[in-house]
Amino acid sequence: MVKPKGSTKRLKALAPAARPDQETRGRILDAADRVFIRKGTASTRTQEIADEAGVNKALVHYYFGTKAVLADAIFARALGTLVPRIFGILADPNRSIEQKVPAIVKEQIDFHSVHPYIAGYMVAELHAHPERIARMMTAHGRVPLDVLRRQLQEGARAGKLRQIAPEQFVASMMGLLLFPFAIRPALCELLGFDSKRWEAFLEERRRVLPDFVMAGLRP
Repeated sequence: MVKPKGSTKRLKALAPAARPDQETRGRILDAADRVFIRKGTASTRTQEIADEAGVNKALVHYYFGTKAVLADAIFARALGTLVPRIFGILADPNRSIEQKVPAIVKEQIDFHSVHPYIAGYMVAELHAHPERIARMMTAHGRVPLDVLRRQLQEGARAGKLRQIAPEQFVASMMGLLLFPFAIRPALCELLGFDSKRWEAFLEERRRVLPDFVMAGLRP
């Protein structure tokens, strides 16, 4: 049988994509993560991700279609590691509020130090596609508030904490922890930070933020 002209070339180009596997997909995700850290999501080209992963650009499109879908996949994977840990801390009845606050601060700052583009990406996408990002953020369920609500109420009755709803507690913590990462370029410009001073700023924030939060919770 005579093959159509150019068919052999097309088949060779598609051959890698015909063998989908999780290892290759994971390698592309890891490569995109590294490139996003260096350049951010907006400035990154798909070819750069393919080069970093050591694969053909067509293979990136095969697994993810577009760079936006790839960025979403990284965002979802990152949340899959962070959210269960944060939820676990909030829902733990054996940790007091005084123990939960520094634990959450450490988890969030450690996470965003490794994934510095995530906060800015999340804020930008919330403006462009709020419903889609909201669905991704709630893929692991709603924030567990029952234990937190009880602990805050008990602390208020004992006179150790001011009256505050758990929803306000969560929103305030998110703002304090995410905002510096979301506006990092502007913040570094305003404060005159280079990369070394930014790292020192984060290390200091790990230390001072728990006391700052607890001071605001006390009556």
